[in-house]
Amino acid sequence: MFDVFDPDLIDDPYPALARLRATEPVHRIAGTDFFLVSSWDLVHEVLADSASYSSNLRAVLLRSPGGTPTALPMDGGGTVEQVLATADDPVHKPHRSAVLGTIGRRIRALESSVERQVDLLWDRWFAGGTADWARDMADRLPLVLVTELIGLPPGDVPDLLRWAYDSTEMLGGWVDAERLTATVTASLELHAHLGARFTTALAAPRDDLMGELARACHDGVLDPATAVLVLLQLVGAGGESTAGLMGTAARLLATDPPLQDRLRTSPELLDPFLDECLRLESPFRGHYRHARADTRLGGVEVPAGSNLLLLWGAANRDPARFDRPDELDLDRPGIRQHLAFGRGAHFCVGSALARMEASAALRTLLARTTSFSLDGDDAATWVPSIFVRRHARLRLALDR
Repeated sequence: MFDVFDPDLIDDPYPALARLRATEPVHRIAGTDFFLVSSWDLVHEVLADSASYSSNLRAVLLRSPGGTPTALPMDGGGTVEQVLATADDPVHKPHRSAVLGTIGRRIRALESSVERQVDLLWDRWFAGGTADWARDMADRLPLVLVTELIGLPPGDVPDLLRWAYDSTEMLGGWVDAERLTATVTASLELHAHLGARFTTALAAPRDDLMGELARACHDGVLDPATAVLVLLQLVGAGGESTAGLMGTAARLLATDPPLQDRLRTSPELLDPFLDECLRLESPFRGHYRHARADTRLGGVEVPAGSNLLLLWGAANRDPARFDRPDELDLDRPGIRQHLAFGRGAHFCVGSALARMEASAALRTLLARTTSFSLDGDDAATWVPSIFVRRHARLRLALDR
């Protein structure tokens, strides 16, 4: 029996996921209406059939006090509005258009800001011989840039970082009753803070994402309450994919000195390296879908109302799609054809920014060191989660 909350899956889930994908690629979790979908073809089948499978987030898996999976309702019985990543068309389209319009126009302008922020973080936290890359670069940089993109003051960053990670912790399932209360409180506090900031933006829209959403509200395209939920989702998830990518990349390099040297001498290989990092350790381990009607997937009956967790991390290592899927190969054909940023209408709106930030941070790490390695046996630890794949700690020993 596959135990989605097996502690061994925190450090290295891939052998167990490979067995699941080979024997039961559509796996119903006992005692629940949740199905795990782990093969490349079946994940794509769900993504291509929006008529049968909704992006609406109805419930998430939660580890009960006894360790068994249970459901945590997320939609208030259908009363919670679904936005952006969890919305379906036609509702989804105006949300995405408003966000992409701003990111598309500002991505080039943000490039110098990204490099400046990397330098500031490096000078502050990486002056000595050791440093925690996860805490002091991978976690901090994305929220600084998301704050700038949205139009929030820099002073908001510490609170946003805490609220954002606490909010997504709830989706990760590994929370006891006390932590669950704390994560719900964090989400409410983040919502209230963004609501107050957006009220100010409505009165005087500026050239930032809040301004873009405010103008959409004035034009009748969005409701202000919807716009605040879009901001909530962007802040809550905006740092996860970038932090996960940056941590994975630094860890893989820290354990492979020849690869470090190769990237130092051939910096053009950084881009395919990031794609292999995304494929090997997808920053989001999966995303939820909801069955609109009775369906059949991979020979398994999926009743209407069921929840599916599409396992990006398992699909991205499917040997039916990728040769030698557990190996890092910078010359891999179709190297960008992974699912780490999703696929189709819900492809991650911030993917280009995530790549830009990770590239800038890694270029600096490689340029300012002659080598680096993990700083001890317990240098690298993972956040316990079935939803995200991010380092909680990544201590590096730096040679200059």
